[in-house]
Amino acid sequence: MEWKVVDAGNGITLVELSGRMDVAGALLVDPAFAEVARDNTSVIVDLAKVDFLASLGIRTLVSACKTLRAKNGGMVLLTPQPNVEQVLRSSGIDTIIPIVMTREEAEAGVLA
Repeated sequence: MEWKVVDAGNGITLVELSGRMDVAGALLVDPAFAEVARDNTSVIVDLAKVDFLASLGIRTLVSACKTLRAKNGGMVLLTPQPNVEQVLRSSGIDTIIPIVMTREEAEAGVLA
């Protein structure tokens, strides 16, 4: 699992993930996600290059989202691959963290 944190402008932080967010991948990025959630208020998580998402990865995303919401911030998930999107939707995560398909939707979602 690889990640990159980018200042996307307008107070938005973009987290780009790549690889498998399985147990090992989630444990690897969990501390970085916690830090991003602590230090920012508007976060877009780009999942376009994530090809697998396990329950521990979902926990990482939800935990960061809860931290952001406690500060009146927000998070959106951008362009997940179909199999990852299916996992997110079937587990109901899309009712907690919005899933969007364009960068414009993502920016509007975290700034709303």
